[in-house]
Amino acid sequence: MNVTHIPATPDDSAAVMAEMRTLQSSPPVLPVDADRTPVLPHTGGVPGEWVTASRHAAGPTAAETGVTIYVHGGGFEYTNPHLERIMAYRLSQMTGRPVLAVGYRLAPAHPYPAALDDVVAAYRSLLDQGVPASRIVLAGESAGATLVLSALLVLRQAGVPLPAAAVVVSPQTDLTLSSPSIDANDGQDVVNRAVLDHVRTQYLAGARPDQAPQSPLHGEFHGLPPLLLMVGSKEVLLDDARRFAGAVSAAGGSVHLDIYEGMPHAFHAAVLSTTPLPVATTLLRRVSEWISQAPVAQDRT
Repeated sequence: MNVTHIPATPDDSAAVMAEMRTLQSSPPVLPVDADRTPVLPHTGGVPGEWVTASRHAAGPTAAETGVTIYVHGGGFEYTNPHLERIMAYRLSQMTGRPVLAVGYRLAPAHPYPAALDDVVAAYRSLLDQGVPASRIVLAGESAGATLVLSALLVLRQAGVPLPAAAVVVSPQTDLTLSSPSIDANDGQDVVNRAVLDHVRTQYLAGARPDQAPQSPLHGEFHGLPPLLLMVGSKEVLLDDARRFAGAVSAAGGSVHLDIYEGMPHAFHAAVLSTTPLPVATTLLRRVSEWISQAPVAQDRT
């Protein structure tokens, strides 16, 4: 397992917290070069929105460029379409691909496995439309990161070719809430055990928290694609990321863990700003470099 600690000053941490507050009260505008033209006609029967940072009408097809699937956060029960469009735009910049933002069903009206089923259906729809698995990247944040990891386990179990790579930020991988950092970082993060317990209850609606795929840490990890996990050192979910990365590495998988020092949950939202902070610039660069260097093997089964 490769681990990189991304340094930050107290001023950097304070600036990120201030930016997170600003995003709610004064959200940025979607850049003018964002292309929202659908790249493919179908999304597996799941609501979805296409965002491309820059694309010409006569440019390459999705099968040639590849596609990034983006799964938003929000505790499995919230969505903010405007900010999610901007995040999809940033992901398109980072990965060099058009992005399909999946509008999965939300708890509590649609508990597990509805959201997971939607992510899997959206992914399968790309394969059905001729996009090679080896040219698809899965990306998710917070609850969306959990769904990405769960989807990988489901797809592998079903024998479906897996994507080239996955990028996840701040996943909750163990829904038993057993990670030491949940208590060790209590008071330093913007979420706490009570919040995680609420999220778990709404999402699972009685499903077991100690089983995969809903709780990815309790799954089997062989055969997964290269993973980039990103997490803040002040997050209550720090050890959820650490433990999952360690388990994948122990199973022989390719995994890189970036720990952003001094950063709370949702720190990655800083990339949404029109004037990105240093931590946002670093995150954008590291994802872009990692995607360009990640081994793209033959379709995995």
